[in-house]
Amino acid sequence: MKSLLMFAGLAMITLASFGQRKDNPKSPFKEVRGTSASGTPIYISYNAPSVRGRTIGKDLEPMAGKVWRTGADSATAFEVTKAVKINGKDLPAGRYALFTIANGDDWTILFNSDVHKWGAFSYKESADVLKVDVKAKKAASFAEQLAITASNKGEVHILWGDSDVSFTVK
Repeated sequence: MKSLLMFAGLAMITLASFGQRKDNPKSPFKEVRGTSASGTPIYISYNAPSVRGRTIGKDLEPMAGKVWRTGADSATAFEVTKAVKINGKDLPAGRYALFTIANGDDWTILFNSDVHKWGAFSYKESADVLKVDVKAKKAASFAEQLAITASNKGEVHILWGDSDVSFTVK
């Protein structure tokens, strides 16, 4: 009986540890907070991969024309508490998975209602709430690690390698 209780206790501890979020030191978890131009809070959470000698678009996402989770591990989350405009297009209040598609300097930002995704493996276009086309600019400096920023004027930047992809939240 004693060994059965020990086994049950060990099994519970093992199961509990698998249910906890594990940090990925190669792609650490990041949180970003900002506000839209009209004062609505913006919250973004993601895991930040690093280039580590690989070539973006060849060895490392985003791959041209393919949906990318805009980070590593779980899909990047974008949340606003009130309806906003993204580059002039309506986005209802809510939490979204933030995906991107890169084609050279032409990028598409996707706000998808299916927020609980691991990567982009089960991405469904039918769950897209908003698509915004933007032009990537050459970054001021090479971003070895993915960085997403949100200013208090509603400017969101995705900095990855030589690219600076941005959109405005009003």
